[in-house]
Amino acid sequence: MSGTSLDGVDGVIAAFPSTPTQHPVTTLGSAYMPFSAPLRQELMALQSPGANEIEREALVANTLATHYAACVERLLADAGLRPDQIRAIGVHGQTIRHRPELGFTRQANNPALLAELTGIDVIADFRSRDIAAGGQGAPLVPAFHQAVFADPQQTRVVVNIGGIANISVLHSHASCDVIGFDTGPGNVLMDLWIKRHQGKDYDANGQWAASGQQSQALLDALCKEDYFAAPPPKSTGRDLFHAAWLDKHLASFPQISSADVQATLAALTANTIADAIARHAADVKTVNVCGGGAYNPYLMLQLAQGLQARGLTATVQSTEALGIAPNHVEAIAFAWLALRFDQRLPGNLPLVTGARDFRILGALYPGS
Repeated sequence: MSGTSLDGVDGVIAAFPSTPTQHPVTTLGSAYMPFSAPLRQELMALQSPGANEIEREALVANTLATHYAACVERLLADAGLRPDQIRAIGVHGQTIRHRPELGFTRQANNPALLAELTGIDVIADFRSRDIAAGGQGAPLVPAFHQAVFADPQQTRVVVNIGGIANISVLHSHASCDVIGFDTGPGNVLMDLWIKRHQGKDYDANGQWAASGQQSQALLDALCKEDYFAAPPPKSTGRDLFHAAWLDKHLASFPQISSADVQATLAALTANTIADAIARHAADVKTVNVCGGGAYNPYLMLQLAQGLQARGLTATVQSTEALGIAPNHVEAIAFAWLALRFDQRLPGNLPLVTGARDFRILGALYPGS
């Protein structure tokens, strides 16, 4: 999995049980491979219209496939496994456009090349069938969250804070449907801002944000974005929350320091997540965070305080408490979606994505 943070590839080898009484998933190996600066720059550039896009996307897709193949090679070596012991590779690709309102989403990827390089069956293109069925094509992870994290004794919320943040509301009552949607920016605006002012890819531990003071006036202006008030199903990405969106709002607040802007952007992420949880999961007992945001203690504190300010007493913790490391959840989710395809079972939740019905997601590229 490589997400909207555009930082690199998270890979896992996941083993799923043959009986429902076993633990829902076991991680046999993991690897992280960062993107080079030129690859990250090109992926960032492809987020917006530009010259010669078709050729540039094709070339970056080839580069990604070789990157994914190197990740697979490392995973196999570290786990002591052979390619023929792997049922399939589930690969998401790198989202460069997400426009479900126009009937498409675009992930740069070359799964045929990945199959050729690894000799392993590859399952890819998970989002397009849901969109073809009238859905958003996202978020897809709530179905996985339900399968591995749901607790019949309590309502849990799983929050993924990558570039974009999304939540899954897993009710304790089996009669209640899973709720899931993108809440808005996760790390994307904070990463953008610190890159602009300090040349860093991200705000380690939220230290820069913690050094600033939140601007309530700026936060109020940012929160007026129509997306936040829109009802689910909904999904978003860099197509909405980008540099021009932020700069448009900042133009009215020239006096705010760069550190104060960073603190306010952290508050935007935490508050929009907290608002969504308060609106859709008032009985929540635990909020379990995955993605890069789980490693940002300042952001985790802001989320806990945001929930408390809304009258919620839920415990905020990482998914490590549920047995899966925060940086492994998304990759395991797409392994699970590949498993669903392999078993010819649906991978979407229509009430989450807005699709007309359940659909089998993905396309197969045989390894031989």
